[in-house]
Amino acid sequence: MNKDAQRLWYSSQKWMAAAFTAFSDGPVLKDMAVHHAGVAAEHLLKAYLAGLHPALIVEGKDFNSLLHATGHGAHASAPRSQTRTIGLVEAYVRVAGILKGSMPVSRQELLPLAEARNGVAHAALHDSAQVNAVFTTCLRMADRILPELLPLGDYWGRYQGLHDKLLDARVVEARVQLEGRLARARQIFSERYAHFGEEDRGLVLAAVANVSSPGYIEHDEPADCPACSSRGWLGGETFVSGKADTVLMSPVVFDCPACDLHLDVEELGMLKEPFPEEVDLEVSPAAFYPEYTGTGPLYGGEHPYSLFTGDEGWDENLVLDRYRPR
Repeated sequence: MNKDAQRLWYSSQKWMAAAFTAFSDGPVLKDMAVHHAGVAAEHLLKAYLAGLHPALIVEGKDFNSLLHATGHGAHASAPRSQTRTIGLVEAYVRVAGILKGSMPVSRQELLPLAEARNGVAHAALHDSAQVNAVFTTCLRMADRILPELLPLGDYWGRYQGLHDKLLDARVVEARVQLEGRLARARQIFSERYAHFGEEDRGLVLAAVANVSSPGYIEHDEPADCPACSSRGWLGGETFVSGKADTVLMSPVVFDCPACDLHLDVEELGMLKEPFPEEVDLEVSPAAFYPEYTGTGPLYGGEHPYSLFTGDEGWDENLVLDRYRPR
C-alpha cells in the first residue's frame, strides 16, 4: 500500500471513530455522526483507489492535479496543496466499477449519505429520521472495502460491538421491508390482472414484460419475478470470466414491470430463493465487447484501471460510465 493509500486509511479510521463517538452521545450530536461517517466512507473509498494508483482519486479534468498524482509535479503550475480530488459519489462510482457489482450499497442508497453529509457541512441540516440508515450505509460499505486493503490496525477498535449491533438491526429492518415490498407487489399484480381471463392475461403480461423501468444499468437479463412470477429484468454489471471464454453479469437490481417490484443489491441476497451471484451470458467477450481484443484484461494494463499509467486502455469516460439507459 502506497503512502497516499495509507494516509487515507488512517484518516478514515479517525473520522469513523469520531462518528461513533458522536453517535454514542445521543440525538444532539447525530448530525456530527452523519457528517463524520460520510467523510470516513469517502476517505476509505479513496484509499482503495489510491492503492491502485494515486491518479484515480484526482479530478480528471484538472491537469495540474494529474501531474502531481503521476509524479510529474515539477511541470505543474499549481502547488500540490491545491490538488483537486473527486468527491464521495464519484469515488463510489469508480470503486463500484472495479468491484463488479459486489458493493453491498447501491447508488440509490449512497445518495442520501452524500446529501446528509453535505447538508450538515454546508447548511447545518440533516434528516434526523434517516440517521441510522445513513450511518449503517457507511458501515456496510466499509466492511466491503476493508478486506481489499492491507490491514493497518484495528479499524473499528472499541466500537466493534456497536458496529455489529447496528448492522444486525439493519438486517432485521431490511428483511421486514423486503416482505412488505413483496406483499405490496402481489397486491398490485392482483389489482391489475385478476379480472383478466387466463389467455388475455398472458397476452397482456407478454406485452408488459417488454416495458423496461426508467433508470440506468449496464446490462439486464430476463428473470422470473419473486413476487408475481411474471417476467422481470435482472440488471447488473458485466465482466469477463477468468475461467472460461464467456461474459458474466453480477446482478445489482431487479425490476418487474408487471407488479412494480424493485429490489436493490442488498434485497436480492435476502430472497428465500435468491438470484445467482453471477449470471453466465453465454457469449464470448469478443462478441459482447466491441473493444475486446483478447490479448489481456478488458481495461488493459496489470490492474483494472490503467488510465494514467501510460498503458493502453479504455477512454476514461468508458471506464467511469458503468451505466447506460436501458
